[in-house]
Amino acid sequence: MTTRQPKFLFITGGVVSSLGKGIAAASIAALMENRGLKVALLKLDPYINVDPGTMSPFQHGEVYVTDDGAETDLDLGHYERFSSATMSQLNNCTTGRIYSRVIEKERRGDYLGATVQVIPHVTDEIKAVILAAAEDADILIVEIGGTVGDIESLPFLEAIRQMPNTVGKGNVLYLHVTLVPFIKTAGEVKTKPTQHSVKELREIGISPDIILCRCAEPLARNVKDKIALFGNVGVDAVFSAVDVPIIYQLPIELHGEGLDDKIAEILNIWSRAPALDRWQKVVDALTSAKDTVDIAIVGKYVHLIDAYKSLHEALIHGALANECKLRLHYVDSEVLEKDPTAMQVVRSAHGVLVPGGFGSRGIEGKIAAVEVARTEQIPFFGICLGMQVAVVEFARHVAGLEAANSEEFDAQTKYPVIGLMADQKQIKNKGGTMRLGAYPCKLVSGSIAQRLYKVTDITERHRHRFEVNNEYRQSLAKAGLNISGTSPDEHLVEMVELAGHPWFVGCQFHPEFKSKPFAPHPLFAGFIAAAHERARKTGSHQ
Repeated sequence: MTTRQPKFLFITGGVVSSLGKGIAAASIAALMENRGLKVALLKLDPYINVDPGTMSPFQHGEVYVTDDGAETDLDLGHYERFSSATMSQLNNCTTGRIYSRVIEKERRGDYLGATVQVIPHVTDEIKAVILAAAEDADILIVEIGGTVGDIESLPFLEAIRQMPNTVGKGNVLYLHVTLVPFIKTAGEVKTKPTQHSVKELREIGISPDIILCRCAEPLARNVKDKIALFGNVGVDAVFSAVDVPIIYQLPIELHGEGLDDKIAEILNIWSRAPALDRWQKVVDALTSAKDTVDIAIVGKYVHLIDAYKSLHEALIHGALANECKLRLHYVDSEVLEKDPTAMQVVRSAHGVLVPGGFGSRGIEGKIAAVEVARTEQIPFFGICLGMQVAVVEFARHVAGLEAANSEEFDAQTKYPVIGLMADQKQIKNKGGTMRLGAYPCKLVSGSIAQRLYKVTDITERHRHRFEVNNEYRQSLAKAGLNISGTSPDEHLVEMVELAGHPWFVGCQFHPEFKSKPFAPHPLFAGFIAAAHERARKTGSHQ
């Protein structure tokens, strides 16, 4: 289906943050795509950072990386997993980036002597970002980060308020996601937070066309009637977004509520009904699996699971490929350094995964976990920093390079088996300067990786400054570390494996960014297959 003019669906949030606007946007994208529309998505974030690349995972959660090297909000991961849209620099924009562009234009003299103001100059820049993201799409779904009432998001809300004047009123829909809490002591749901949230949005000049209510149970008709009355919408425009145990169930639930039909009606979109059979198959597979596999994830940011959001989902996709379910055990690597008994969680797992990260905190705990996985024959998967600590552990305990380390953690180490990349040594700024985005990798024929990918040339997304030091490649290989993937010029080590181990694989890139429920990433499928096999052999798969 094509349209002469793209349609624009703007999603705002009220009452509290972390309501699930990103999952809602992704689910709506899945529904509209299933109707035959070409969908694009955009996340507008109100913080002043140019991108989330320099933010702590504890502050922001995962930094999601696109093929073109954009460091973006984790919601873009949901967008790619739920739809066929490919994210890029165009699909995430922050206040910091908007103001940088405006100031750059002012310095060039583009504003012809005008006084530069939030309205119209900042709002015009925001609208330009929105229009650029909508190119070649039938519908653009725009998620506004933050909560209505936050001072930071006001320019974005003003910009989307103006959009009907730019593209035509019939081409714009405002959807407001809000919370309808159940008060246990009163034994009833309360609509007052939603009423106040909609009131605040209307004071800005935006009247929502649809109100999507996050709730524990489907809202009764009388509750919807009340929200419709105070929200100035028809009762058929109030929808329940019920908490679901599996996020891939949400498109099915929203379609059952009739949300996509209402969107099509308001925007005057003529399209087929969505076919959600494959979504139902995913949900059925995850709920009906008999065998359970235990995976220990040894990381530094385990107290905020959103720091590993794509990793978490990719593991679930790997379980889908193997018709099993997972129990994920997030293990704080710092705790492993202080409490040796905590290693029992790692020892009892069917697979051990060490993900990416930065800085020296908790590194020795990660190295200790790698040693347990290697020596006790537990399937191991190291990603980015996880691969690097695996190389350090192998160098210390197998290759005879005692006290080997990474220059990131010990600049004076005697054996810097991990070193700063040559093209990073002169870089001063931290933001957007890592090796970012998709790069090619050449796999060794017959390696575990090559057998899983079924090809020798692959492309994966990266986010790192450090690499395996080529000065130690020969000694590491001689000791038994197989370098199974390199850059096409063979200068950078991309993958390592161990022979004689059930499954020991490390990769410098982030495969989790390319995994989808309908196309599990081969490395995650292979890792869970190995862990599943261990569970069966040990009789602990129930």
